[in-house]
Amino acid sequence: MVAIIEKRDLKDFDWLTALLAIAIASFGVWQIHNATPTEGYWSKQIIGILIALVAFIIVCFTDYRRLIDSAPIFYVGGLILLFLVLTPLGVQVNGQKAWVRLPIVGQFQPSEFVKIPTVLMLAKYFGARKSGNLRLKEMLIGGAIFAGPVVLILLEPDAGQAITYFPILAAMFFLSGIKIRYVIITVVAAAILIPVAWTVGVKTGKIKRYQQERILAITDPDSGDPRGYGYHTIQSTITVGKGGLAGNQGDTETSQSVLKFLPEPQTDFIFAVTAENTGFIGCVSLLLAYAILLSRMIAGAREASDRAGMLVIMSIVCGMVFQIFMNVGMALGVLPVIGVPLPLMSAGLSALLSTFVAIGFVVSVKLRRFVN
Repeated sequence: MVAIIEKRDLKDFDWLTALLAIAIASFGVWQIHNATPTEGYWSKQIIGILIALVAFIIVCFTDYRRLIDSAPIFYVGGLILLFLVLTPLGVQVNGQKAWVRLPIVGQFQPSEFVKIPTVLMLAKYFGARKSGNLRLKEMLIGGAIFAGPVVLILLEPDAGQAITYFPILAAMFFLSGIKIRYVIITVVAAAILIPVAWTVGVKTGKIKRYQQERILAITDPDSGDPRGYGYHTIQSTITVGKGGLAGNQGDTETSQSVLKFLPEPQTDFIFAVTAENTGFIGCVSLLLAYAILLSRMIAGAREASDRAGMLVIMSIVCGMVFQIFMNVGMALGVLPVIGVPLPLMSAGLSALLSTFVAIGFVVSVKLRRFVN
């Protein structure tokens, strides 16, 4: 499946995209070390980057069209992995059963990996259709493909991870020519059903108290328990504010994360740690690096030689933008804490590997932009 690397491949290789991804991931290792200097998360992240780079290179020099053709196999395999989480092979971490432990492979989070097969399967279906507006039947089939992994993730339950799949479907629908009336119907339905679902969920107990508190900590901070779920948001905003303009580099004696005031600083609140250590300047520089990386990916979508390749890239871009927006919003206290990692920055091999593989697809598409 992997093609022989030729001089032309190296010449056309998108070095800037690759270097940006590596730079952001390396910056993440530094911040993970700042967050938990006495623990081994940062050293594990370095090993994770090395593993992810191997996978990245393999995907880069593999013809993405062959991978899209094999999407049904990857998709079914992904569904099986998600199902295994619900069996005794599933592992519970921090009260959430979202991981699975397999022989040799070890422990990992399937919901991160299955994003890629889902993207490929949707791209295969929507990429093969003729031009013109989407028909209702096509939307329903696409929705069914999307629902497979999302329903299994919700059964774990991991609503935070399930939410990160929705931008993928939205990108597929939008770029495939969804009719404006369907968009209007969806927006109106959401505006009506979300408040109704919230009210019913609270009264029936389907929305647990801790889930309510995560929302109330944002919408009504004064009503939140500062020692309960409001604690995460309060401590994160304090951590961000302490960074000032240039950060508090090396000041571990008053660090929110080092002193254990900030929960999960190496994952959910890595942006808050970045703000504390590098300040406003460091945060803006990080967001600028993301902006350049995403713009390079969008440029790759414009140059794609086929619709399926374009759909793969743009769905990956939309997914990354959504995760960046959610994670930064959590750190700044303007969005509820739902456990969405910051791409390339947060500790965790599953998320890191998935992101590098996704970027590898982008580079693969760009390498073959002149091939029919």
